[in-house]
Amino acid sequence: MPYRALVSVEQPSTSVWRAFGAEEPPRPLAGGQGSSWISGDLVLKPGGDPVHEWLAEALAGLSPVGFRLAASIRTLDGTWSYEGWSATRWVEGAEPDRTRLSTWLAIMEAGRAFHRAVAHLHRPDCLDARHDRWAVADRVAWGEHDIRFRPEFAGLSQRLHRALEPLGASQLVHGDLAGNVLLSPALPPAVIDVSPYWRPPEYAEGVVIADALCWHDAPASLLSRAGVSVAAVARALLFRMATTSRAVSAGVRVDVHDEARRYERAAESIGV
Repeated sequence: MPYRALVSVEQPSTSVWRAFGAEEPPRPLAGGQGSSWISGDLVLKPGGDPVHEWLAEALAGLSPVGFRLAASIRTLDGTWSYEGWSATRWVEGAEPDRTRLSTWLAIMEAGRAFHRAVAHLHRPDCLDARHDRWAVADRVAWGEHDIRFRPEFAGLSQRLHRALEPLGASQLVHGDLAGNVLLSPALPPAVIDVSPYWRPPEYAEGVVIADALCWHDAPASLLSRAGVSVAAVARALLFRMATTSRAVSAGVRVDVHDEARRYERAAESIGV
């Protein structure tokens, strides 16, 4: 799977879960990055920077249509975080079967519904303060920051750059939908753990296709079935490759040869 942050799995203290109104000690919640805890219908996870504060406030008054949202929860004192922890409401749903083409189309539609619902939001300055490797990799993919790609990625990065085209106007997008949509037979899909970027919605859709091709052996036909451009997936692959390059530079153990093979296969699937 794409490289994810290594975060603390330390249990939230009593003061933390009580601050959010939980009535019993939390237990580990399976899935995701392994950093979430659940108590009743509250999901607690590390977080609470200015981007989280803005996002929680911006999404608080949202009226979802065509999707459900794991809404952020305030503390009893009215803040969006406490001692480095945040909370969202638990939402019903299960990890989807990513071997099915229909699953990817459902994830895509959930993302599109989410992006329609947040299209009115204004860009916050706090996004400029992000310097984590995902934020930097995103800027690399959009030509706003330069890095030296790993030698295993250098040739492919040049081909991908030649496939780039404009993708439309930017807005708030969820940049990691592939692993953050839960499905339920009787309910609309649930969007969780929003990874905020200020980019065209089709870029976020390209990331879904890229992840499906790289990590879940999705068929090449997904591109046309989902109605996503080659340019969007090319931009997304640059984003993922830049993330990997940054992770390796930071000393994270990554099987670079395997990832290079996956990126190459995905690029071939879209004709690059």
